Amino acid sequence: MTDYSILEFELCDTLGLARRPVAVAFRESPPVGVTKFAGEEPSGCSFWQIAAGGMTFYTVPADHCNCAMGSYTHNFSLPPARAAELEKAFSRLSSSGYVKMEEIPSIPHLTQAPGAVVYSPLGDTPTDPDLVIIVARPMQALVLQEAAMRVGIGLQLSLFGRPTCMSLPSVMNEGMVTSAGCLGNRVYTGLKEDELYVLVPGRFLQRVTDEVRLISESNSEITDYHRSRRKSIRTSIE
Repeated sequence: MTDYSILEFELCDTLGLARRPVAVAFRESPPVGVTKFAGEEPSGCSFWQIAAGGMTFYTVPADHCNCAMGSYTHNFSLPPARAAELEKAFSRLSSSGYVKMEEIPSIPHLTQAPGAVVYSPLGDTPTDPDLVIIVARPMQALVLQEAAMRVGIGLQLSLFGRPTCMSLPSVMNEGMVTSAGCLGNRVYTGLKEDELYVLVPGRFLQRVTDEVRLISESNSEITDYHRSRRKSIRTSIE
């Protein structure tokens, strides 16, 4: 398996990331040797923050029942006793004007519900991740975007909005995506106003990381070039 601890170090060191990237893997059954999550969280994206803090664990569909939207994007069926909660949650979002009911069918979701979802800091992942979640500031996201374009998975990047969790199934199908997050996600994860998400398909992570290093090495020279031009080409404004 790829040495993901090296990839995490290179990404964090080169980009100056404030949070550890999170590896996410969708599996048919719970992985051997990984601890099941014990507790209760209000949303699926809450698990991202826990993993970024250093924990490695897996969840099962029942662990996601508190988030109707997250259950929908992961293609989880709520148990009969809670099945009505999905409709109530969508009705609440619609009545508040936050989302329109006709928008819901167009929200991406996994084509097949996983039996378990593995979360961990990238460097500690016990399995090859399907995707990696990176919390980035705009300049960091710019470098990641340029790297993705070189690899060929970022030519049509768009900034996803609400719900944040729809970016997970999207990255599985579309290549690298960025997400501005949503209100719930920002409350549950503590995402700052100047931060957003960049999600990279696991199968392209090595190539993206290599390009990030090369691009960052050239950025210092290019920045100096533009600063010099700014000084030499300037209209005086009285």
